[in-house]
Amino acid sequence: MSQNITRFIETTVRERLSAMPAVVLLGPRQVGKTTLARKIAASWPGTALYLDMERPADRLRLDDADSYLRAQQGKLVVIDEIHRVPHLFEILRGIVDDWRAAGLRHGHFLLLGSASLDLMQQASETLAGRVAYIDIPPITAIDLRHSAIAALHHDTLWLRGGFPDSLLADSDATSLNWRRDFIRSYLERDVPMFAPRLPAVSIGRLWTMLAHSQGEMLAQSRLAQALGVSSPAVARYIDLLVQLQLVRLLPPWHSNAGKRLVKTPKTYVRDSGLVHALLELQDLDHVLGHPVAGHSYEGMVLETLIAAAGAPYSAHFYRTQDGAEIDLVLASGNRPEIAVEIKRSSTPSPQKGFSIACDDLAITRRFVVYPGTERFALRHGAQAIGLNDMVQELTEPMRRVLHEG
Repeated sequence: MSQNITRFIETTVRERLSAMPAVVLLGPRQVGKTTLARKIAASWPGTALYLDMERPADRLRLDDADSYLRAQQGKLVVIDEIHRVPHLFEILRGIVDDWRAAGLRHGHFLLLGSASLDLMQQASETLAGRVAYIDIPPITAIDLRHSAIAALHHDTLWLRGGFPDSLLADSDATSLNWRRDFIRSYLERDVPMFAPRLPAVSIGRLWTMLAHSQGEMLAQSRLAQALGVSSPAVARYIDLLVQLQLVRLLPPWHSNAGKRLVKTPKTYVRDSGLVHALLELQDLDHVLGHPVAGHSYEGMVLETLIAAAGAPYSAHFYRTQDGAEIDLVLASGNRPEIAVEIKRSSTPSPQKGFSIACDDLAITRRFVVYPGTERFALRHGAQAIGLNDMVQELTEPMRRVLHEG
């Protein structure tokens, strides 16, 4: 069923391919990169070629990569699992430069990678100015709006998360088993592959601890003590999970010099379904009865809104030592423009600290996102708004700009 999902990011990938010689599409394993790439390739003007670097036959084709890839001139070449063949970047640079000189300036290579740990650095060093980078997150509420699964309830997305095989499973039990296997495979296969010197068992324990503290300030020394390792070791473990796009460190907004601000980032396991699997929460009733419920919902909404806001905005939270707080600040050009409080309540009401924080930052666009569908005014100049309408609030202005351009 995953092929019936229209991914919001698809338009961006097509636009970048029409402007750049190469595009690197980055995301966790099983997030839908291959499905999206095959869909784009199937409708690409001209011919497309798909190569999977986990298949020995495809790797054999690239024994003489320079000659083989040059022979594909005029095609869109999709190379999956590109991190397994990092030596290709140097070869691709020469090919791209030669084709550019011949007037062929865009749409040559779509490269798929499961981790940005070394891939971004390798690609940026060898393909500088020749490549665009795009992160593909798990399915969000944005993707549900215009897909064959539009009727899927947001609670199902929240419970199961956005990995297609988990979201579209026949039952909650099947979905949970898939997520358990996913977590195990990452710890047994991907961690040793991407960071062979880091202990997978400790990283697994840390991943679970981060799920327990979803949406809380990073307490690095406390985590280190619980794991029996040094604080720098915890920093390396977290960095790996961030680079694998499994964990988000949400930075604080701290450009307000007149306030005593919290400067420690918040941590989120990026997929709510993985939060619930790490905590062994089997169904929605178990989630709703667990202390993590509010922060888990917050994390799902936050990931959706960050994806919807896109490149024009940077994402932060804001908190003062006095308790004034904004769950999500979207800033553009180093200026905070949008403030979002997230409430899993049918009767949302902003905290006084939210109003104070918005006043601190001179933000007039104030929203409280909640599970309902009505949009109505609240005190302190805020509006209650459902997730779908908030997505539209963020995406429609950009669509108009692109259309007018």
